[in-house]
Amino acid sequence: MDLKQLEYFCAVAELNSFTRASQLLDVAQPALSRQVRQLEVELRQPLLLRNGRGATPTEAGKRLLAHARGILHQVARAQEDLAALRGEPSGRVTVGLPNSVARTVAVPLMRAFAAASPQARLSITEGLSASLLEGLQTGRLDIAVLYNAQPAADVELQPLADEALLLVQRRPPGLAEDPPPGPIALAALAQIPLVIASRPNALRMHVESSLAALGLRAQVAMEIDGVSAILDLVADGAGAAVLSANAVAHSLRPSAYQTRAITQANGAQPWTIGLWTAISARRPSTPSQASALALLTELASSSGRRSTLVS
Repeated sequence: MDLKQLEYFCAVAELNSFTRASQLLDVAQPALSRQVRQLEVELRQPLLLRNGRGATPTEAGKRLLAHARGILHQVARAQEDLAALRGEPSGRVTVGLPNSVARTVAVPLMRAFAAASPQARLSITEGLSASLLEGLQTGRLDIAVLYNAQPAADVELQPLADEALLLVQRRPPGLAEDPPPGPIALAALAQIPLVIASRPNALRMHVESSLAALGLRAQVAMEIDGVSAILDLVADGAGAAVLSANAVAHSLRPSAYQTRAITQANGAQPWTIGLWTAISARRPSTPSQASALALLTELASSSGRRSTLVS
């Protein structure tokens, strides 16, 4: 097993096609097929199911893909670390962001990183906190931003911001935007049917645990993953949602929704969810990664209010 074989296998498995992988890698398809086949012979089991429509990983292929991504990422990290001894940081940094955070942070982070480290490359992945944490632990991500992160032995956490949460409802036809509706108490959420992501989504767990602390339970009208899908169902009248201001402001139809601030149990402070940056405690940080992390932290506090990340 060598790195070229792993790289070729990853390309085919991720694209589900020898043809597309051949074009991406600029390698003749017969040579690509030969390398993947040699890998299968060495491991003594098929890694891909080949058919007229492409190639999909077998169970063994899925397991190897998870390992191979981490291995190739570690090799790239080692190359970057050694290249840093020659001067300017280079290499690739992968950052994982929750969808609502990416809508606000991704573009300015890309722009700032390109200006600070022109020889390096930044890659951003969007996803749920659970999948981002897994990506960090397996080596596919260098940095992750997580909602309500919990301490783990192999992860270093730092608080990034507190994101204010809003009750999002369909705006009744003909209702003027002003004056905006007043805040709603956290306890009142228990009386409202919610369109919400399925467990173990971090926001879902935050809603349920916060209500449970008051001796209450959330009314789940529908479970669906994805901010856009949740907003579509709210606009269709399926229920209300609990989301950040960013999620609504960057939707396709922000005027279709009516939002209300949610206050803590004491009624004085807005109800928020914590955002944390996470890096691996097992892998040393490279200069490019340190630069990306610093820029991410700076973007969160650029408004002068480190405790909020809302638009």
